[in-house]
Amino acid sequence: MDYSGRLRRLQAALPESKLDRLLVTHLPNVRYLCGFTGSAGVLLVSDREATFFTDGRYIAQARVEVCGARIVIARKAPFLAAAESLAGSKNRRVGKRILGVEGDSMPVAVRDRIAALLGFRFKLRSAPPLVERARMVKDAEEIGCIRRAVEIGAGLFPILRKKIRPGAKEVEVAGALEYAARCAGTEGMSFPTIIASGKRSAVVHGRASEAAIPRRGFVVCDFGVILAGYCSDRTRTVHVGPPSRAACQMYEAVVEAQQAAVASVRAGVTAEEVDGAARRVLRKWKLARYFTHSTGHGLGLEIHEAPRLAAAQTQELEPGMVITIEPGAYIPGKWGVRIEDVVVVTPSGCEVLAPRDKELIAI
Repeated sequence: MDYSGRLRRLQAALPESKLDRLLVTHLPNVRYLCGFTGSAGVLLVSDREATFFTDGRYIAQARVEVCGARIVIARKAPFLAAAESLAGSKNRRVGKRILGVEGDSMPVAVRDRIAALLGFRFKLRSAPPLVERARMVKDAEEIGCIRRAVEIGAGLFPILRKKIRPGAKEVEVAGALEYAARCAGTEGMSFPTIIASGKRSAVVHGRASEAAIPRRGFVVCDFGVILAGYCSDRTRTVHVGPPSRAACQMYEAVVEAQQAAVASVRAGVTAEEVDGAARRVLRKWKLARYFTHSTGHGLGLEIHEAPRLAAAQTQELEPGMVITIEPGAYIPGKWGVRIEDVVVVTPSGCEVLAPRDKELIAI
């Protein structure tokens, strides 16, 4: 990964944002900028240098992983060590300096402690999402990592087809999938596996439960794996027993909506336009009111990243963005269907990673 290049681009953006320093505390952002994968570390960035602070548990790991930043091993919380280093720095500038912090991910108590340490030396300001904006567009190495994660995830689907049977518990199906994922070399799951069967298929985030799979009905399977830090995300819906005509129509509607959204993806299109493409199809099928979430989201080091594909989201898509396309329809107390793929935005369209046919599978 080009950590030095990422840091340089961030440093160049600080003056434009009227920041003297940026304290990066959100761990996925820390990893993106310098490569550190541990659970305790912050990065203090100025327009000229970057310093990484961690504690004694990560001496060896930091020396191996951290690129482009000076390493400081602290005997206290890393954010306190970073604040103290700023408090003790010489101020060669007239007037109060500005320290940007990641307000969306920083607890108020942490912010208050930093402010107390800095006193009059620095004014704290919630910084614009500089790192998150950079993370939206993936480089070739990142896309390669996501592609491999998606391919591994897609390769696990036969496990689900084998394990989904009437009477089997949802957690048993999820457990078999997660064991196979570990055996395939993944670091873990991107999120708690969703296996929602029967009436529970109408629960959008129906995590696998003790419920037994019924003799007939939809089963929504939503899962992802982490490989080299990057996430995959995939949803397929199958049917146990012979599907009724109404079930087939519901499934067909969601597939059509998903394909319409995928077809609308290209550089320059806004996130809300992709969302609208899916909703128009479901409106035609009189299912729009049962589509209760956004059409998709970015993914990478986190399972949910910018951009969000939803109404009023004016962010234009750019080549290199990696997004999910996952419309669904959920009728409470009856059933639900969702179909999801990961796509890479290209100048003229998109590439669907690990494509598979989407015919309704009856088990």
